[in-house]
Amino acid sequence: MKPIHKFEPGGYRFLEGGFPFCQGVAAEPGYEIVRARFRRVTPIAAGFAAIERHLQSLGRPLTALCAAELRSPKPFSMDGFREFNAGYVSVLKAWNLYREKLNPVARSNLAPVLEPPAEPGFFAFSYTVPAAPGAPLTFVIAGNGDCPEGGRIPEDIVRRGEASADAVREKAQHVAGKMEVRMRALGADWRDATAVHVYTALDVGPVAVELNACGFANVGFNWFYVRPPIVGLELEMDMRGVRTEIVLD
Repeated sequence: MKPIHKFEPGGYRFLEGGFPFCQGVAAEPGYEIVRARFRRVTPIAAGFAAIERHLQSLGRPLTALCAAELRSPKPFSMDGFREFNAGYVSVLKAWNLYREKLNPVARSNLAPVLEPPAEPGFFAFSYTVPAAPGAPLTFVIAGNGDCPEGGRIPEDIVRRGEASADAVREKAQHVAGKMEVRMRALGADWRDATAVHVYTALDVGPVAVELNACGFANVGFNWFYVRPPIVGLELEMDMRGVRTEIVLD
């Protein structure tokens, strides 16, 4: 398990990840996380500008940004993904978020099968605001796909290229297991979650069976008919536990 770091300028802590994003975030005492979704996917540059305006309107610093949900025209090659990440992280550096080779911002990045955007953009983002004393824990777990941590893509993808119900359930079991490990590291569990997103172009029936086994049946999940961000991956999830969600025009 990677270490957890406090990001005091943002009022949250994060589970260390890699260069593009961390593995998850949770609000520190005195703060809570709010999720804002754009009504339409907003291109990256315009999205960052809109996020800046929104945070300024609330009197929050840019360092309050703690999670991003992105959409891309199609899955990236590994080289393309690295190139995209370099540009994305350059903005986080300018906002004083990326420090000492640590990225505190969680992220997911998916490629819609139907009506994909013309260019990469923001679907949603999350940020911290002050909270009343005793407010419940709020958190966001970053997207993760059907390949082991540190594994090779495509060689180590779970049940690579298979679409049977058994294969999909094994993929879901692997990904849900990683979600649970990250939640627990940040002090949360399935009972604290308010939303799970499942990202796949495969049959989601076996995924529902696996999430039911996790005890999430009463809340349900949101299925997006999309593909994960890198060619070869077939199933991804992210999740959160928040009290407030808004939509921005």
